[in-house]
Amino acid sequence: MSRIGKQPIPIPAGVEVRLEGNTVRVKGPKGELTRTLHEAVQVAVDDGKIVVSRASDEPQHRALHGLTRTLVANMVKGVTEGFEKNLEISGVGYRASKQGRKLVLAMGYSHPVEMEPPPGIEIEVPAANRISVRGIDKELVGEIAARIRRVRPVEPYLGKGIRYVGEQVRRKAGKAGKVSRG
Repeated sequence: MSRIGKQPIPIPAGVEVRLEGNTVRVKGPKGELTRTLHEAVQVAVDDGKIVVSRASDEPQHRALHGLTRTLVANMVKGVTEGFEKNLEISGVGYRASKQGRKLVLAMGYSHPVEMEPPPGIEIEVPAANRISVRGIDKELVGEIAARIRRVRPVEPYLGKGIRYVGEQVRRKAGKAGKVSRG
């Protein structure tokens, strides 16, 4: 039995869970999420908890068991608390700003890079070198944060670029330089 998959998911107050065949709808104070699950995994609601079970002990079904439980748990957490990814920019002249809903990045290119967040995602720029991506869908928050990071990933020699807060970048030594023999 999957150690993660067999754990029930508690339903917090103010959260409504509806099951329609293989589709799970979770509605909470921050919004509503819907996901269609694999047929080999069954989801049931009993006694204020969501229980995930699988059809058989095949390796694929065992893998789907833990995955499905985590996906549903992330949906419940998303509609109650939400998710957030923070990025930081390092480098001279590199900065971020907001124009309406758009994120505008000045990253040393010949033009500013503009990004429009999809519905359900909120981007904040608390400082010129900080970006915060928030939303209720964990997968979408991570995807948008990765797209922002991809504009100028951190390079290993000087450490300039966009990185997640707390991300460790392996640095490389630069050229040793020419030694003059006199």
